Amino acid sequence: MSDMYDVAVVGFGPSGAVAASLLGQAGLKTYVCDKLTSVYDKPRAIALDHEIMRVFQQIGVAGLVLPHVEPFTPSEYFGVDGQLIRRMTMVAPPFPLGYTPSMVFTQPPVERILRANAQALPSVTIALGVELISLTQDKDAATLQLRDGEGRAQTIRARYVIGCDGATSTVRSQIGVELDDLDFDEPWLVIDVLVNEQGLAKLPVTSVQYCEPERPCTMVIGPGNHRRWEISLKEGEDPLEVAKPDAAWKLLSRWLTPQDGELWRQASYRFHALVAHDWRKGRVFVAGDAAHQQPPFMGQGMCQGIRDVANLSWKLRAAIKGEVTGHAAEALLDSYGTERKTHVRDLTTRIKGAGAVICERDVGKARARDKHMLDECGGVVKDTPRQDMIPRLEAGLLCAAAGSGRGTLFPQPRVMQKSGEAALMDQRFGYGWRLVTDSSLETAVKHGAPMTTIRLGNDVTENDGVTALWMKKHHCHAALVRPDHYVFGTAATASELDELLADWQRHWPSNAVTGKPETATAN
Repeated sequence: MSDMYDVAVVGFGPSGAVAASLLGQAGLKTYVCDKLTSVYDKPRAIALDHEIMRVFQQIGVAGLVLPHVEPFTPSEYFGVDGQLIRRMTMVAPPFPLGYTPSMVFTQPPVERILRANAQALPSVTIALGVELISLTQDKDAATLQLRDGEGRAQTIRARYVIGCDGATSTVRSQIGVELDDLDFDEPWLVIDVLVNEQGLAKLPVTSVQYCEPERPCTMVIGPGNHRRWEISLKEGEDPLEVAKPDAAWKLLSRWLTPQDGELWRQASYRFHALVAHDWRKGRVFVAGDAAHQQPPFMGQGMCQGIRDVANLSWKLRAAIKGEVTGHAAEALLDSYGTERKTHVRDLTTRIKGAGAVICERDVGKARARDKHMLDECGGVVKDTPRQDMIPRLEAGLLCAAAGSGRGTLFPQPRVMQKSGEAALMDQRFGYGWRLVTDSSLETAVKHGAPMTTIRLGNDVTENDGVTALWMKKHHCHAALVRPDHYVFGTAATASELDELLADWQRHWPSNAVTGKPETATAN
């Protein structure tokens, strides 16, 4: 007889490990397999952002990850004649989610932390060195045929399956999901170097995009002495040959010599822009690189995958635990693909736009680009926060009423507790549905619902005013926040709040109005 699980996760990279932790925290019986037995010992992803650190906080590993993280330096773009044409930076503090908005990190130790966290959860079963052979599904569950490294077969059953098994995903091929090509295909070489003090003294103190037609390239300042170059390849260059040490050092000679550091990794890639046409087939979902691939120009690859599983995990929990049932549960699970496909396509299009700035090969067109960008800013390059590139949710589980705050990430302020200690809001109030109001609407909450009501300025005081600034920006006094921290909708008046909660009840019909909602107070 096959073992039966609530969810099977195929792939134990960062997205799969985070999915396992989120599902395991919810008490769901979760099976995770990966054909590899250990973490790859070299860096691939190098960037993450505050939204991802908020997810790490949720699964309890933020404190363990932070020693492997540093703030992302500004990125300066230089044009054909070496002039500055763009500068990407941070938003100004106080930081809206409680963490540095853009960061660089060292992947191998962070990935080991994510894996260990999932492995420690009693409801999670991890099987390493185990490969998915086939996947079928019926009206009750999916059946996974597996094989371990010694050729032994195993069969498990799961109510739902998440394919986090990378760009060549077996899950995706088994369920017949095609990838939509967003028309980007370029060969690049990625070189990671551990640079010594002599070498560091030669290098720029910011990350740099060299928007040069002869050979567009990027230098990223990683944690400590880690520096990464992403170098475009010319027509006729052999990707395997240029990745050899001597050839790699030749390409790096503009900046360093072999005496200035140690090669850590050289890998040739074709950078693509691909998005899954379908994100769900019955009981099976795709996430991470199995669902999308994008050029690396904004460092969003791993972030996208973790956004996927953060979006999907709470919806699976709600469906499996009966928080929503029937057609509402199916609509909730369908909203995963609606939301993530739209968001990923939008962000990938923006990343392609950044790539178009960097990758122009025609000298005349590149000079015209430089002139246009400088003309737009009046000849004075202004700081552009990287987070301005991240789109909001535009479709899916959102209220019907439009509002500038709907679909955005709700801030995470530091709040003062009655004990006198400060805490981040999610740590204090949890990760379920939250209705956050300011003092002007404190008497307007009449609906009962299984959510936490947080009344800022009354029961709880925020330290830095980030929520007050957010509400002022979006012209509202209340926000209904989803478990993944995206805003379902906002309200500016008591009547709008009534309408907002009524709209939410239509999406969440199994939850009857039972009186006054739970009100959170500071301890």
